[in-house]
Amino acid sequence: MTHGIPITPTPPPSVATDPHTTGGDYAVFLKQQLATQPRNVMDHLLGDEKIWVKRAGAPHGSGRYRAMALLAGLLRLPVLRPVPNPGGPTAIATEVRRLQDLATRGIRVPVVLAAQPDGFAMRHLGRPTDVTPSLGNEIDDAARAGQHREVLAMWQQGLQTLAHVHRQGTCLSQAFARNLVRCPDGAMACIDFEDDPAAVLPLALCHVRDALCYAHSTAIYLREGGTLAEARQSWAAWVADESAEMQHVLADSVRRMGWMRHLPENRKLGRDLQRVRAAYDLLA
Repeated sequence: MTHGIPITPTPPPSVATDPHTTGGDYAVFLKQQLATQPRNVMDHLLGDEKIWVKRAGAPHGSGRYRAMALLAGLLRLPVLRPVPNPGGPTAIATEVRRLQDLATRGIRVPVVLAAQPDGFAMRHLGRPTDVTPSLGNEIDDAARAGQHREVLAMWQQGLQTLAHVHRQGTCLSQAFARNLVRCPDGAMACIDFEDDPAAVLPLALCHVRDALCYAHSTAIYLREGGTLAEARQSWAAWVADESAEMQHVLADSVRRMGWMRHLPENRKLGRDLQRVRAAYDLLA
């Protein structure tokens, strides 16, 4: 089985598919669910629609961000500078704003139906019974099944999704494969926008940050399937289409990460370091 790579802009769907459902209905539904649902993120049915309701979590501390900023300075890797996610209502406001902005740029994301300071409602990326797996789960499943050509094809589709996002003059938040979701028509959608890298970093650094996140979450499957060399060709072509500034920042970042080539390729130091080493092998 092969997947196409639909990267043409997708206009955002209208707010309601049911003519009897109004924005006010969504707002009332959101208020009711935020007051009663036991988990921060849950799906619900409203008529013939599946709706996800996301409630604000607890605010996050700032200590880890200070540590990350110190590490980025010590390594002279500005791409590692942290993007704060304070959590709570601020994260909700950021995600709603980012989802609406990305939709206007023709990037496929969940449609925001209603929002208030402590949460928002968004439409499921398909019919209520449709399964919308993450690209990360798809790649993992295909790798476990030994479908290495399928892994490569799906990886290339995710890379083209990043290319489309970047061409629209924006970036993702955390471009891990888990945050790319397959819609029922085969196209990829993007999710999880509680932070906004472009608010604190130059856009070229944001694009490099997307590249590093995607490589870190996927390269190990390419190496294990023997398709890393072919993937490097796709990666080089993708980088060549990015801005000159992005290419410069990426090349400088990879050069400063040269110590990663000394990490062992076996599992002696654990799966996480294997991911780092595989990502470096793809980037370098």
